[in-house]
Amino acid sequence: MTQPNNVCVLVAEIPGADRIADALDAAEARRALERCMHRIDLAIEANGGTAQRRGAARVCATFARGDEAVLSTCEMFDRVQSLPPLRGLRMTICVGLHCGTGADDAELGATRLAETAKPGHALASEAVVMQLSATGRQFVAASPSRNPALAGLGWTAFAVARQPATAASVPVDRRIEQRVRIRHGQNTLFVDETRPVVLLGRELGNDIVIADPRASRQHARIERRREGFVLIDQSTNGTFLADDSGNERCIKGAELVLAGSGRIGCGFSANEVERELVFVDIV
Repeated sequence: MTQPNNVCVLVAEIPGADRIADALDAAEARRALERCMHRIDLAIEANGGTAQRRGAARVCATFARGDEAVLSTCEMFDRVQSLPPLRGLRMTICVGLHCGTGADDAELGATRLAETAKPGHALASEAVVMQLSATGRQFVAASPSRNPALAGLGWTAFAVARQPATAASVPVDRRIEQRVRIRHGQNTLFVDETRPVVLLGRELGNDIVIADPRASRQHARIERRREGFVLIDQSTNGTFLADDSGNERCIKGAELVLAGSGRIGCGFSANEVERELVFVDIV
């Protein structure tokens, strides 16, 4: 790794591997860990990270900028949370982010933060937070973490939020109780409180796999927020959304609030007669 002072290190781990092995048989435990790690890998790759070391339940990755590491953290939490449970066991991760005076120092700090973070939480050192742009800072708590386990580290750490702070400004009584039904071929999924994100794309790790060469590997996602359901494009060819009347919009690197029912084309027009269309409706 070159230019170590400018490299941000992310360490993500799956806590309680022994608990997972006790709750599931060997094959199921291995599959649970592998599918969780695959979601972590996708989030790292999608945000320009490079995996340096990878174990059965831990990965260390480097990013050129802290913003990319923070966005990767938020995305991997969403991806892992959307995994269906196995025998009632839901996977979770811990993440640490740190920039140090050298690659080894940065990895050590990120590892200690990941081990200190509670399951389902992430901690970023002050060294990371200080280099964030306004975009990255909105995903970080305004005040340092008060976790007493951080006292021995010698530096301040901040919790990384999975949603920008603006989402918290929506009044509680406006929280949505609806859900989005997604139909693709013979599959039906719901975006709701238990599954707040559904991923669409050509790669097999997605919730909805689009078998069309025009679709990107990680093409788009549908996300539940307090203000509603949002379609977010992250593709090369754009995402097309048509309503029941045939009126169509295309987004590229942008997002669109869903309303009513319609159909989605990943890289192709939603008005095409195409078996890879995705049908959505709010129920």
